[in-house]
Amino acid sequence: MAGPPACPAGTAVIVLERADWQARAEAHASAVEAELADVVARRDRGVKHPVDDFLFHYYTLRPSQLAQWHPGAGVALADAAEYARAGRYRVLPSGAVTLDGDAFLAQRGGTVRTALDLLTATEAAPARFGCFGMHEWAMVYRLRPDESRHPYLPLRYPPAEIARIVEEVGCRCTHIDAFRFFTPAAKPLNLLHPTRERQAEFDQPGCLHVNMDLYKWAGKLTPAVSSDLVFATFRLARDIRAVDMQASAYDLTGWGYEPIPVETAAGRADYVARQRVFTERAAPLRGALIDSLTALCNRGRVPGRSGSEETGVLRTGATPPPA
Repeated sequence: MAGPPACPAGTAVIVLERADWQARAEAHASAVEAELADVVARRDRGVKHPVDDFLFHYYTLRPSQLAQWHPGAGVALADAAEYARAGRYRVLPSGAVTLDGDAFLAQRGGTVRTALDLLTATEAAPARFGCFGMHEWAMVYRLRPDESRHPYLPLRYPPAEIARIVEEVGCRCTHIDAFRFFTPAAKPLNLLHPTRERQAEFDQPGCLHVNMDLYKWAGKLTPAVSSDLVFATFRLARDIRAVDMQASAYDLTGWGYEPIPVETAAGRADYVARQRVFTERAAPLRGALIDSLTALCNRGRVPGRSGSEETGVLRTGATPPPA
């Protein structure tokens, strides 16, 4: 990966009056709190959940952080002393408050560059739909049930039958952050050998985990990424994780999730159909995230998709496409 972007920080090109940004912040907090009410209730009771726990253990934001609204780079807030005191913001000569892009890039420039490299490579790559969700099966390949990463979850088949299914269907995983959790016995079965160093070559837009990682990058780079976009990527990741686990070797019927039987031809066809829908949902969010990070580096000037240069705030200050 290249080093941190050698570019000046983005400057604010939209100013939101206090009534406007307060309304946006309140609407965002209400939407997040409604979405996560069950998550917070389970957390307070210490109850595990096979889908939602992943989103708050593997990824970095807590529910309270997800509910906090930030306008993103390229937007300034009038009469916003509370943001000026919060850190990572600076006060403009007009008195409006905006992200301190220079300071953010000084601290997180390497992460911005890594994210942009991976996002743009994925956007340009053809989607693949031949893995059939076998990565989750490979993570329990030839393990006893009590040795799995989620020992509280029952398995749909005994270990010998899981091994037979993995060997029969085959493994074609392209994503390093799924492949690295394969059991040692399963790794040689994968037709590909993704590595961290070659991640940009392997990541592709049909991969469920790559599309969930839109939330990873958006969350890691808040407050430079707008909270509307962060929340949209979260909602997509939550839906994807449900399918990810429904297609796994685990039995989630006790949590209200019916299995997607990828061990059968019909189940694999169902999985691919859902995979294609997620690929379509992820594409505009990936584009919005690329534009947001590029604008951060280029003073609000974003290379146009046709090769021309577009000016002003593109998706950065706008409501992202629905997830």
